[in-house]
Amino acid sequence: MSTLLLKNLKAVVTCDGDDRVLNDADILCENGIITAVGKGLNADADRVIDGTHLLCYPGLVNTHHHFYQIFSRNLPQVQGLQLFDWLTALYTIWEKLDAEVVYLSSQCALAALLKSGCTTAFDHHYVFPGDSSLDLLDAQFAAADALGARIVASRGSMNLSKKDGGLPPDTVVQSTDAILKDSQKAVEKYHDRSVGAMRNVALAPCSPFSASSDLYRESAILARDLGVRLHTHLCETLDEENYTLSAFGMRPLAYMQSLGFIGHDVWYAHGIHFNDEELKLLADTGTGIAHCPASNMKLASGAARIPEMLKLGVPVSIAADGSASNDGSDLLQELRLGYLLGRVKYGDDAPTAYDYLKIATNGGAKVLGRNDIGSIEVGKCADLFMVDSRRLDIVGAAYSPENLPAAVGFSGAVDYTVVNGKVVVENGRLTAVDEEKLSAESERKIQEYLFS
Repeated sequence: MSTLLLKNLKAVVTCDGDDRVLNDADILCENGIITAVGKGLNADADRVIDGTHLLCYPGLVNTHHHFYQIFSRNLPQVQGLQLFDWLTALYTIWEKLDAEVVYLSSQCALAALLKSGCTTAFDHHYVFPGDSSLDLLDAQFAAADALGARIVASRGSMNLSKKDGGLPPDTVVQSTDAILKDSQKAVEKYHDRSVGAMRNVALAPCSPFSASSDLYRESAILARDLGVRLHTHLCETLDEENYTLSAFGMRPLAYMQSLGFIGHDVWYAHGIHFNDEELKLLADTGTGIAHCPASNMKLASGAARIPEMLKLGVPVSIAADGSASNDGSDLLQELRLGYLLGRVKYGDDAPTAYDYLKIATNGGAKVLGRNDIGSIEVGKCADLFMVDSRRLDIVGAAYSPENLPAAVGFSGAVDYTVVNGKVVVENGRLTAVDEEKLSAESERKIQEYLFS
C-alpha cells in the first residue's frame, strides 16, 4: 500500500458540497484515494509533506484539448485567421502525423497541464492519417503513463472530406465503417470502468463540417451500446451555423438532436452561439459544455453564455482547447481568462472567481461522467495541487484562497501536483520526466514534422 500524508496545510479549498475551506488541515492518501481529511492526523505514511505554507486545491479537470497541435503553434501563416481558414491551412501539416509526433506532443501538453494544476485531461484526437488509429492512441496513453497523468482519450473521427462538401482533405478522413470498427476496438482495449480509472475513452466525431450524419448517428448508437461518453465541437462559430443551415436546414443543436447526439452522456466543445431555447434544451437534456476562453478569443469565435448556462443548470466545464488555437496548455490561465471574459460581457452577473474554480473541478468531473474526482473529500481520488503562499507573485493575495486561482492567478508552475496519490510535480518540476531531454527530443521531431 502506498501512502502520502500532507501535514498542516495552510488552507485546503475542498470544493465540496459545502464549499469548505479548511485551515491547518491534514490530508491522508492511501492507494490513490483520500482516506482522511482533518486536523492532527497521525499515520505512518511512505511520504510526508509539510504543508505549513501551502494552499491546497482539487486537481483541475480539462475537458477539451488537442495535444498534437502543440507541435504546430505560433505558425506565421495562420496568425489572424478565423476557424475555417485556420483549419484549412493546418490540415496540410496534420496529415503528416505519426506515433512519435503524437507521443512527444502529448507529453509536452500533459506536462504543461500538470504544471498548471490539471490532473485529468480529455484529448479530442480526430486526425488519423492512413491506418494509424490504435497506434496513435497507444502513443497517447504511453505519454500519460510516463508522466503519471489521468487521461480521457477519444477515438475522434472525420469522414467528410472536401469532395463530399466537408472541410478536411482526403488524406485525413476515413470511412464510417473503418471508424466504427476502430472505435469499438479502442473502447475494448483502453476504457477502464473502475473507480479511480487512469484511462477512459470517449467517441468523438470532429464537427458537423467534417463528419457525416451517418457517422454521428452510428457513433451515438455504438457509444451507448458500449457505455462510453460522446463529444464533438458545436456552435463554435457562425460559419458552422451557416453551414448546417445550408446543408441540413437546421441550426447546429437541432441537427445534433435529430441524430441522437444529445443528452446527459454528451458534451460539446465551445457552445458559443446558442439561443435561449437551445440553452433550455441543453439544461433539460443534461448536455454539457466545455468552455474554451483563450481559444475562443484568439480565433475571434465569441464568448459563451456561461452565466445563463449555470443558472439553467447546464453542466459547464473549462478547457484549454488545442494548443495551436490557444498557444498554451495552462489550465489555470483558462480559469482567469474565463473569469475576466465573463466580467467584460456580464459585469456583476458573471460567475465569481470561486465559481470558475468549481467549474474547473466539479464541473469537469460531471461533464466527464466521473464522481470520483473534482473535490477534496474522503473517498475521492487523491488528485490535487498545492501552491506556496509565500510566493512573490501572490504576495498580499492569499487571504482568500478560494478566489485566488481565477481572480489573481499564478505565475509559472504550481509547487506540487498530485495524481492518484503520487507526486508528479514537485517544486514546479516534473518528477518522472527529464524536462530538458523532452524539450530537445520534441524540437528535433518538430523540425522533421514541419519542415521535411
